[in-house]
Amino acid sequence: MDGLVLQVVTFLAAAIVAPALFKRLGFGSVVGYLCAGIAIGPSGMAVFDDAEGVMDVAQLGVVLLLFVIGLDTRLSRLIEMRGEILSLGVGQVVLTTVAVATIAMWTGYDLTTALLVGFALSLSGTAVALQILEDRGDLPKRYGQRSFAVMLTQDMLTVPVLALVPILFLSGGSAGLTGDPLLDAALALAVVAGIVLAGFYLLDPLFRIIASSGVREVMTAAALLVVLGAALAAAAVGISMALGAFLAGVMLAESSYRHQIRADVEPFRGLLLALFFMSIGMIVDLRAVLVDSAVLAVLLPAYLVVKIAVAALLAWALCSPRIEALRIGLVLASAGEFAFVLLPMIAGAGLLSAEIAGHLIALSALSMIVVPPLAALGERFLKRRRPASAKPAEDFDGAGGSILVIGFGRVGQIASQVLLSSGVATTMLDVNPDRIKAAARFGFKVYYGDGRRADVLTAAGASEARVILVCVGEANISLQICKALRIQCPHSRIYATAYDRVHAIALMEAGVDYQLRETFDAAVIVGREALVAAGVEPERAAEVEADVRERDAARLELQRLRGIEAGADLMHQKTMQPEPLKQPDRTEEPVDLTGEQTTVRQTA
Repeated sequence: MDGLVLQVVTFLAAAIVAPALFKRLGFGSVVGYLCAGIAIGPSGMAVFDDAEGVMDVAQLGVVLLLFVIGLDTRLSRLIEMRGEILSLGVGQVVLTTVAVATIAMWTGYDLTTALLVGFALSLSGTAVALQILEDRGDLPKRYGQRSFAVMLTQDMLTVPVLALVPILFLSGGSAGLTGDPLLDAALALAVVAGIVLAGFYLLDPLFRIIASSGVREVMTAAALLVVLGAALAAAAVGISMALGAFLAGVMLAESSYRHQIRADVEPFRGLLLALFFMSIGMIVDLRAVLVDSAVLAVLLPAYLVVKIAVAALLAWALCSPRIEALRIGLVLASAGEFAFVLLPMIAGAGLLSAEIAGHLIALSALSMIVVPPLAALGERFLKRRRPASAKPAEDFDGAGGSILVIGFGRVGQIASQVLLSSGVATTMLDVNPDRIKAAARFGFKVYYGDGRRADVLTAAGASEARVILVCVGEANISLQICKALRIQCPHSRIYATAYDRVHAIALMEAGVDYQLRETFDAAVIVGREALVAAGVEPERAAEVEADVRERDAARLELQRLRGIEAGADLMHQKTMQPEPLKQPDRTEEPVDLTGEQTTVRQTA
């Protein structure tokens, strides 16, 4: 008992001191955890003498991390990422596997062994990469999202590889769950389908019942049960535990209890993730590393160069700017957690010697230690080398607020004055670099980004905004943005300015909550003041103004229902004869003005 207490106290002390110290030194918290693990593990003070046993528990940190990421990743977002997954994700794994396998075959290994080793080393450290991105606050940025797409692809690809391992192992390999790879794959798909169906139909009612009990501890226990249950179900059929937890998180992303679940899981995630990084440090045998230092001194730089070069060149070929591509390469450079599973399996099947397997495991662990400071140094270098450009970078650091304003033109600037003067947290977005530069001279922080792009809206915090104000002058672009917002941000209220009546009707059909023509208010007010100046009593002028507004609203509704020519009788002609308004007949079929080919014409 005393030994267990000593281990817990030592772990907590190391988890407090080391990351804070190393982060202050500029290396990031991950390096602090890894070095703390070396210090308290078998190679150091030996407070923990069973590093592998610690890692078995510590894997839960990665599981909870992926669950939390899943909570922030809606299913629609995954569908939007399918291009990145199929191109950058699969491409990185395939090309890195081929590159490492080619080197392995050159050193004398057969194709089967070379491919298995290549795949094991092609994967990236999910926990390491995500921690780097979280420390920087860069996960919402474009390169962070592309890096995440690669890591998600890697987790998904472990499923078919584990199913194929029994076929590729020529001797002494595991026969899988049933001995039939096709049946194993079917079981894996069945479990994935089960997690998805449970997420859609069971989890929200379950948490509703638990929440009604009012017992906080039960809610926390239920959240952990969902995470660990999904992870264990996935592991039982050979799927990555982290992938199972991620799927459970995605299924709960639309739940009303998402934020409460995340708050309950977060403390466990932080401690177990710290334990995971420490366990990586614990498995590093410093004596063996010193003995094999000459071999590792060659292997480690070569491995990192291959990983960085493949990921960066592929990202650049797939339209990432050079700086963004290098960031992706650096973040994904470390070996993945799966290497510690597959490499011993390959050695156990007799395809690798124990000595070589030990070298590769040490290489994987060292890459996890080296990559965080390497990525930090690379980030400093890239920031100094960033070329001056007329087009600002899509940097959304600090974005997020109750209100998102898209378009910082004439209307957006005035509307922002009202919002900012009230102290409401407001994010402003525009695609015009000159306008952003001019706004900065007057103290405005306006972010660069195209509001039509789903990734830009996500990075700018659109899904978390209570109100989104679209003040884009070009009517068709404004309509595209509003359509995208209505799908991506179903819970946000969308207010938009319209160029003219046709644009206003198209916005109404697109589902905006409120629209106003840019010149309508100004024109009505000018007309009212002109009446007063011509001698009409102010009270009478105000009545006329109210009548014009009421008739305009009724006419607009009729036009939405029946077409642009409707409601002409509601307009005042040369002599004003006010008549009682008749409510529009809402039984008429609305005219579709929101097709993809809608062209907005100038109409009063």
